[in-house]
Amino acid sequence: MPHDLTSAPATDPLNIYRYRDCLYAADMVTAALSVDFFTWLSANPSSLAGVCEHFGFTERPADTMMTLFAANGWVRNVGGVFETTEVTGEFLCAGTVWDVRPYYASLHDRPIARDFLEVLKTDKPAGWSGDKKAFDWHKAMEQEDFARKFTAAMDCRGVYLSQALAKKLDLSGRARLLDIGAGSGIYACGIAAQHTHMKAVAFDQAPVDRIAGKLIEERGCAERVSVATGNMFDGLPAGFDVHLYSNVLHDWGVPEVKKLLAVSHAALPVGGLLIIHDAIINADKTGPLHVAEYSCLLMHSTQGKCYSVGEYAALLDEAGFTPGEYHDTIIARGFMTAIRR
Repeated sequence: MPHDLTSAPATDPLNIYRYRDCLYAADMVTAALSVDFFTWLSANPSSLAGVCEHFGFTERPADTMMTLFAANGWVRNVGGVFETTEVTGEFLCAGTVWDVRPYYASLHDRPIARDFLEVLKTDKPAGWSGDKKAFDWHKAMEQEDFARKFTAAMDCRGVYLSQALAKKLDLSGRARLLDIGAGSGIYACGIAAQHTHMKAVAFDQAPVDRIAGKLIEERGCAERVSVATGNMFDGLPAGFDVHLYSNVLHDWGVPEVKKLLAVSHAALPVGGLLIIHDAIINADKTGPLHVAEYSCLLMHSTQGKCYSVGEYAALLDEAGFTPGEYHDTIIARGFMTAIRR
């Protein structure tokens, strides 16, 4: 029998997910220590632009780095200027008896730590899982073998996340949902299972569309969830009053996010609902720590990062949406909604 997509596990897997989500954060710290970042910042409180200018870093990865450090309480942002905190002065800067920089020194040549320095300077994603010979992640998704493996990875996570999202959404008065960049279609299936008046379409490119179609059928959801094929940047099909971006926007830089919000605005009717389900940084960019750590993985291997509530709100407003509040779900994920003006 297909799994009941409205059910939840009896136990809490938070730490199991966190080990995977936060895998690269330690390498980010190691990379910063390899250039003695905190000793410099302690003597030179700086804006993000100042940090980038001194070290030759670029904005997106440097922002991800500073968000991680703020979430750990190692830096604080005072009127747009980053300064070190007391714990940093004691443990991460030169000239103190408690200096732990030598403890990290043997890790400076770890491949992922070296990758981070390159990404910080070039703003170009490293190979997936640190593989120098690998395709860029987005290009790799066009390859059948990689697409199957990655879709399976996101699908097993989505079985848990989709039901938590579906139970918190108010979709009364809504009829048709387009799950954009849908992967396996698990979120479309989870929402359709919880909101039985809804029909949904999982929208993705080949070969992911074929993978999704098979999984949707195996789940017994094909009666109310179907598949459409296309490139989301080229435009979206009409006839939907709900758009869902679940764990999609975090893979892209600001220009691409703006493009996706624009194509949604063009396809949705006035009053249409847009849902962003993701790992989202808080408004003042001081956490949650789990999300700041996960953002390091995204920054390393994709063009994106975990965006903040404020960043999404501004992007949505610019695109012609009225943004709503942020709502938590599970394992450091949550969602924002917006109405098409």
